[in-house]
Amino acid sequence: MYPVLLRIGPLEIRSYGVMLAVAFAAGAYFALWRARKFGVPREVVGNLVAWIMVSGVLGARLFYAAFHWGEFRGHPWDVVNPFQGGRIGIAGLTLYGGLLLAVVVGILYLREKKVQIWKVADVVAPSIGLGIFFTRIGCFLNGCCFGRPAEVPWAVAFPPESPAGYVFPGIRLHPTQLYSSLYGLGIFGLLLLAERFRRWDGFTFWLFAMLYAVARFCVDFVRYYEEGMQVHLGGVVLSVNQVVSVGLFLVGLGMQIYLRSRR
Repeated sequence: MYPVLLRIGPLEIRSYGVMLAVAFAAGAYFALWRARKFGVPREVVGNLVAWIMVSGVLGARLFYAAFHWGEFRGHPWDVVNPFQGGRIGIAGLTLYGGLLLAVVVGILYLREKKVQIWKVADVVAPSIGLGIFFTRIGCFLNGCCFGRPAEVPWAVAFPPESPAGYVFPGIRLHPTQLYSSLYGLGIFGLLLLAERFRRWDGFTFWLFAMLYAVARFCVDFVRYYEEGMQVHLGGVVLSVNQVVSVGLFLVGLGMQIYLRSRR
């Protein structure tokens, strides 16, 4: 684990931030490359990626804060304050919040530009999977978004100064960050393969939504969540993100049926 890659005086260059930047850069480059194939203006895609970057980080932070408000009681400014404790950066993000706000902001931007929303969404969709691949590696290096105790051969014991090591000191855990990284890469590849069957705009984007919902739902069975992020449904305990996953899958399926009928 290398949560801090470099220190320059009081400034820390953290691995999670670096991998997040790599994720955005790789995703943006790939989306711009695909724009030409789909006949979408590159400047539209470039501006859309910029909006997605900002709204994605903001949405991920707000979603995290909504379920961890006790951390910010008395100092709510820290929800968006990147300068805390002598460090630069924001610790505590929830990917679903970033994804949902980025989709809303992206749709509003594309409507304002009067371009075909779902065609552009298809251009960008594989880049999201690629971004998940890099971002979750950053989570592993940081020791956050960790799994539950496990006896599998690839289980990992995290250092005590990491979030995972603090909660489970000396205990081997499921490396759910790497599971998530692998499904991000898998989704990226599956979307590119499935495009040969693309017959309507929005197919690739909503296929991404469905694949991500299934993958996230499954991985969350072995991921650790504190009580505030759990939902009790009868005798079944699910995470908030699993409930969102079910909703996202159903929306994705419904949109595929709707867009296919409009074709």
